[in-house]
Amino acid sequence: MTRAVVVAAIQRAFGEDRDLNRQGTVAAVADAIAAGADIVLPSELFEGRYFCQFERQEFFSWATAAEENPAIRAVRELTAGTGVVVPVSFFEDARPSYFNSVAVVEDGNVLGVYRKAHIPDGPGYEEKFYFTPGNTGFRVWPTRHGTIGVGICWDQWFPEAARAMALQGADLLLYPTAIGSEVGSQAGNDTSDMWRRAMDGHAVCNHVPVVAANRVGVEDDLTFYGSSFIVDHRGRPLAEAGRDTTETIYAELDLAQATADRAGWGLFRDRRPELYGDLTTTDG
Repeated sequence: MTRAVVVAAIQRAFGEDRDLNRQGTVAAVADAIAAGADIVLPSELFEGRYFCQFERQEFFSWATAAEENPAIRAVRELTAGTGVVVPVSFFEDARPSYFNSVAVVEDGNVLGVYRKAHIPDGPGYEEKFYFTPGNTGFRVWPTRHGTIGVGICWDQWFPEAARAMALQGADLLLYPTAIGSEVGSQAGNDTSDMWRRAMDGHAVCNHVPVVAANRVGVEDDLTFYGSSFIVDHRGRPLAEAGRDTTETIYAELDLAQATADRAGWGLFRDRRPELYGDLTTTDG
């Protein structure tokens, strides 16, 4: 039996006006719902420009508690009565700590919050200045449209995160993202193909569809390369966005087929977790 779910990934550029960024993204979510999407994924930290390029103390004023965040509040109001699921990325104030977080909203309700586990620190992506490594562990949420797992940007490079969510029963994996050009010693290194292949691998090795939503545009020293995409559980591309276009992409996923194929391939039957102790160490 087909268990069809329509997913959408929103790709946008962002300016200095945080209210306009928020309003534009919420409007794009509304358009996706009107187009029939069951699950809508905006990109990472969409309320503002990517402030993590620089270590500036004043940006901590952008952080809010989940209960006070205007983007979460707007998405709750928008989705109430629709049954739609929207992961909302936000800069979380949990003083004395601050987190890069996602609140998973379904039908106007917050199901829970995931705090980004892997925090990058390099030229142009100095997130360790702002964010404490997440303390929620990897999480999944049962929804009326399937069980979803959500990672955030740098998490997408770690197969362990995808596997952990799949082991918890994720039917699909969602990655809100802010990634683009490299600066400093890595200037000129276009990582877009690597970024895509890493997540294609998550899809294939766990037999789960993967959705990634990136931003576009030039923000200070970074040029974000878009390329948001949706692949099925075999890693086959279903929808792809351009490198510099503002657009929302859509795909219909057959979660029942993915579940059947996952069982038939034996990828979880043949695991040997008793041999994987090295994965819990830093050096093997």
